[in-house]
Amino acid sequence: MFYFVASNCHQFITIMLKTVDLTKIFRTDEVETTALNRVNLEIREKEFVAIMGPSGCGKSTLLNILGLLDNPTTGKYYFNGTEVSKYREGQRTKLRKGNIGFIFQSFNLIDELNVYENVELPLLYLRTGASERKRLVNEVLDRMQISHRRKHFPQQLSGGQQQRVAVARAVVTNPKLILADEPTGNLDSKNGEEVMTLLEELNNQGTTLVMVTHSPAHADRAHRIVHLFDGHIVTENIREEFRV
Repeated sequence: MFYFVASNCHQFITIMLKTVDLTKIFRTDEVETTALNRVNLEIREKEFVAIMGPSGCGKSTLLNILGLLDNPTTGKYYFNGTEVSKYREGQRTKLRKGNIGFIFQSFNLIDELNVYENVELPLLYLRTGASERKRLVNEVLDRMQISHRRKHFPQQLSGGQQQRVAVARAVVTNPKLILADEPTGNLDSKNGEEVMTLLEELNNQGTTLVMVTHSPAHADRAHRIVHLFDGHIVTENIREEFRV
């Protein structure tokens, strides 16, 4: 586990995620593309970090590695103090369960399942008991104000409602970390603001949040903004009240 001392309050703050010279190279028979180039990044517990940059700069690649969906080509990645960059797929899957929730721009709901069943799915993977599943799903549907749609299927919902379901699915296991890839990208401004408010509430309740976004207004709601360009971190901006 990694710690550092906050100079203004003398408290130990846990580093949840840490990358050291993280590099990701995609290769085909004819082309070699460096998506990430020696990225060094630390994210603290309970922090809200926004990742910005032009298309193709490596944002989603970084998020995939942070979420244990992929391994780096070289470099190290520490998750809660454990070096996981060489984990095999089965090991990554086991670590993701219950620890990481994902929210995607395209919602990624299963069309054949209704709202209740979509949200219940992560609990089935965790082999949570039936009565506990029911309690947790009903609780999170109420929290996301989507209970009245529990028997509806994704195609019967608006974009904003689908994203609420996606958020509910991401948080039903009470994960320590939520990774959001353009969570408002397919939403109008009103629904986008509602989703951002939900994410801020989750962060205020103690969930670490890392969000990829193209929206400066939404990024400004984060504690820190990390700017990527051509696979490098070029700047980081920290809101004054969160400087340590």
